[in-house]
Amino acid sequence: MPALRQFDVIVIGAGAAGLMCAAQAGQRGRSVLLLDHNGQVGRKILISGGGRCNFTNLHCTAANFLSENKHFAKSALALYQPRHFVELVDRYQIPWHEKTLGQLFCDGSARAIVEMLLAECALGNVEITLNAHDLAVSGCSGAFRVSSSAGEFQSESLVVATGGLSIPKLGATGFGYDLARQFGLAVVEPRPALVPLLLGGAEDGWTALAGVSALVQAKVGDAKFQEMMLVTHRGLSGPAVLQASSYWRPGQPLLLDFAPQLPRNADLFEALKQPAARRDLPALRQALREILPQRLASHLAQVAAPSGWSNSAQEACSRNLRGFSLHPVGTEGFEKAEVTAGGVHTAALEARTLQARTLPGLFFIGEVVDVTGHLGGFNFQWAWASAVAAARAV
Repeated sequence: MPALRQFDVIVIGAGAAGLMCAAQAGQRGRSVLLLDHNGQVGRKILISGGGRCNFTNLHCTAANFLSENKHFAKSALALYQPRHFVELVDRYQIPWHEKTLGQLFCDGSARAIVEMLLAECALGNVEITLNAHDLAVSGCSGAFRVSSSAGEFQSESLVVATGGLSIPKLGATGFGYDLARQFGLAVVEPRPALVPLLLGGAEDGWTALAGVSALVQAKVGDAKFQEMMLVTHRGLSGPAVLQASSYWRPGQPLLLDFAPQLPRNADLFEALKQPAARRDLPALRQALREILPQRLASHLAQVAAPSGWSNSAQEACSRNLRGFSLHPVGTEGFEKAEVTAGGVHTAALEARTLQARTLPGLFFIGEVVDVTGHLGGFNFQWAWASAVAAARAV
């Protein structure tokens, strides 16, 4: 039977947060083992941003994250900011560019980010063990024991960076949540986030518009996002809807403003009020085509036509299209969700270090924690920041 091997730090999960934490801890002089049940590191990094990795966002603040505690992310995000990661990327001479809204992408393949993180791990003499199956953790503060198909290991500190449930085909599991519960930490029920929404019933006709996209403001509760919406063969997607989906709960309406570029008090059908102007369905459709794609304009003219052609009826129709209510019947699930909302309850963790309050030496970082970013590089920045916060404390 192989001997029990001792490390200062064991990191479980070789995704963005795990790689970053292992590298940073190793470069602090700690002996580090990075374990993963996958046969490849950074699998979600490789597919992110269409294969170019949207590795951070210049405008990252705690306001860009969902959590039961909206202030929790502030400490880690202040400790390690987007400029710090950009400095690392520049040090490795990885070309990058800024897209809209502060989103930074590699000019080339996302593989450059994975190779950079592996190089950083090498600098810290991190030992990486992949295909480590049947993981089980036991022990207590200062003496955590991890058994696996790859061997038996022990460490003073254990960092859990196992991610969420999103994209199970890449190996996502609920292991991190199970581990938190094993050690008595509360878990906010995980749910799909940044995920397409499904339409059905009376609203099933929308799917006939599959492929149509338009600028909208999508609103769920108090959360609202002005970006593009895409109609799919099953419902709605696109940045605006993906953003709103993180806040959506079953039974809630999704409110769409189909003219977000216009002032709130603008009358979409002012042209129909002019002398000698036609007041009928073709005229309504034409007015909508001035601001929307033709197929979408035609559909809305049918499903949201005014009850009559008086000024007040047209004004009511205009207001309706500035807050049009749809009723999603569900989401595309974890299979299509970019991230997982919920996770290890932040009340169980110290904000500055991500260490469990009741069990020194146990840390949870990245997506496994109940901190979920908006679309556009924010989740990667949380991965880097939470990883560094833990690495400086192990």
